[in-house]
Amino acid sequence: PLTADMATCTRNVWKVLSGCQKQLLSAGGPSYSAVSQAAPRTLPIRTYAAVRALKKDKKEEAKKEEKKEKRVIDDKDRPKPFGKTAWVPVDDVYVKRFYARVIHSAADSIDMLKRFQKLDFTPADQPVYIDLKLDMKLEKKKKVDPFVSTVHLPHPFKTEMNKVLVFTEDSGQATFAKENGAAFVGGAELIQPILDDEISADFYVAVPDMLTKIVPLKNKLRKKFPKSKRGTVTNNISQALQLFKTGHEYQVESDCFVRTQIATLDMPSEQIFANLQAILTDVCSRRPASLGPFVERAIMSSQTSEAIWFRTESVLPEAAQTDEK
Repeated sequence: PLTADMATCTRNVWKVLSGCQKQLLSAGGPSYSAVSQAAPRTLPIRTYAAVRALKKDKKEEAKKEEKKEKRVIDDKDRPKPFGKTAWVPVDDVYVKRFYARVIHSAADSIDMLKRFQKLDFTPADQPVYIDLKLDMKLEKKKKVDPFVSTVHLPHPFKTEMNKVLVFTEDSGQATFAKENGAAFVGGAELIQPILDDEISADFYVAVPDMLTKIVPLKNKLRKKFPKSKRGTVTNNISQALQLFKTGHEYQVESDCFVRTQIATLDMPSEQIFANLQAILTDVCSRRPASLGPFVERAIMSSQTSEAIWFRTESVLPEAAQTDEK
């Protein structure tokens, strides 16, 4: 009888435990044993409140709205440039190819080059160049011949004077040339030393009587060979020496381009502007003013900077501007 009572007790205990297990499982979550996959599942319900967002000060919001305000540019009077987004960018940072090219004044271009040098930590005494494209057309399908010119710059940037060689057989002219700073003076006896590279100069000046005697130097000197168009064939030796000892020479390259140095970047902005003005005035004097502006495009740059396009109208003197018009 004891064994029978113990078995009955154990069966009752197992029944109670199994009933409690079923209640715990049903209370803890849904049972999936007898539920099909197509039946809707119960979603969890949030029993806590969301944190309330803090309101920002009205002053901070007003400042942000002021910063977001974009610059309004009035371009109603002119059409949008072909293939570009607009004439002028609205933001400070933009992609260059989407907007029209910005052309600065000459004074602003010089200031920009000086700022670039400080930001890039490049040499302060680097050269400043200009690149001009000229309109060489004349009336009746004629063109301006490519020319070479020497200009007196108001503020020379070279530390040494140019070497000038004078061809003359006149003893009086030879003495005068030596007294006025000619590096070499002589006649036909200078031909062989020049061919042998024993003598070289920046400019070669000759009197008209010597042209036929120095023909063997034509292939050697090439562009430096004395020519009347360049002013290197003259009887006025004093004027020639005064010009070529301190003058700056430039020439037209590739039919219509002038590429030359005008100053060094460590010079004051006023001196760079004055040298630029002297060269542009001389360039524009090579074409009749009645045909319109001679310079089609002008670029300024230093040895390490990017190219800056600038307007030449503000550089030319008032007399030259009225002539150009």
